[in-house]
Amino acid sequence: MSATFHEDVSSNVLLRMKEGGFDFARVHPIEFYAVFPDRERACAAASNFRGECVNTQIAPRDDGAWDLQVSKVMYATFDGIGDFEQDLEDLVEPLGGVLDGWGVTQELSGCAV
Repeated sequence: MSATFHEDVSSNVLLRMKEGGFDFARVHPIEFYAVFPDRERACAAASNFRGECVNTQIAPRDDGAWDLQVSKVMYATFDGIGDFEQDLEDLVEPLGGVLDGWGVTQELSGCAV
């Protein structure tokens, strides 16, 4: 995937988050995703992430591939997300993985459930 595509998607998502009232003034756990052809490569990628602000999980997919989720506590900024996404891509590509996007949960205030 091209860097321009990633930039366009991230810009669009961040704009929708702003329109939805997302709180950019505080840190959030942001999830980054990659897909690997097998468990061993997903584990190898996951082992590169350690620290109090980063969490990783791997899980099998229905198609036989493996998902990697890297959750990083950070501010939701275009540059911060782009930089981490580039670092992740540099790590997963040599292991046969591909990026599969990012996301963050938006807390809704004033909602009755």
